Amino acid sequence: MSDIIAGRVSLAGFHGLAACGGFSFGDVLGGGEGWAKSALYNPRARDEFAGFFGRPDSFALGVCNGCQMMAALKELIPGAEAWPRFVEELVRAVRGQAGDRRDPAESLDLPGRDGGQPDPGGQAHGEGRAVFGAPGDESRVVAAARYVDNRGRPTELYPLNPNGSTGGLTAVTTADGRFTVIMPHPERVFRTVQWSWRPDGWGEDSPWMRFFRNARRYVG
Repeated sequence: MSDIIAGRVSLAGFHGLAACGGFSFGDVLGGGEGWAKSALYNPRARDEFAGFFGRPDSFALGVCNGCQMMAALKELIPGAEAWPRFVEELVRAVRGQAGDRRDPAESLDLPGRDGGQPDPGGQAHGEGRAVFGAPGDESRVVAAARYVDNRGRPTELYPLNPNGSTGGLTAVTTADGRFTVIMPHPERVFRTVQWSWRPDGWGEDSPWMRFFRNARRYVG
């Protein structure tokens, strides 16, 4: 951000952007939104991000605090106008694992399988509850993942849903699938050795490796 604001780096030279979780602002007072404001309220940075999101060949992923950050930049992201904010969860500071069901083929990073596929994912956030700004916005967003129960149904019950999001919502994407935000941490569970348990036959990679392989295929 310092380089972008100072003009030393331009996003015009990048196809993809990953906004990470676990940074210096922390899960306090909407930390990711503080990050977003450094882009929204700086003219040079705002122009850089608006130009990046407005290009037809760009893609971006926001995880955890980065999910908050990108959701707060929705006015700059075509097709993200109805995205929710991600705020303090109903049960604070949950740490563990829950099931995330990926909805079918809506996101560059989350292509899913027919009917969606349940996969456990790494949880580590204090502000992951999706809250919409206006009535009807929930029906306008493209859900990329939801917390589900043991029968594969979206749930709002703790601990299967660690933050209380309505309908189990935990990730949204744009209609073209190029911009996705998600609260669970796919980068923490993309290899089988990162799991405390996994099915036999997985090999080296878990299903979450799709995030990174799909992005690589997208840029050729």
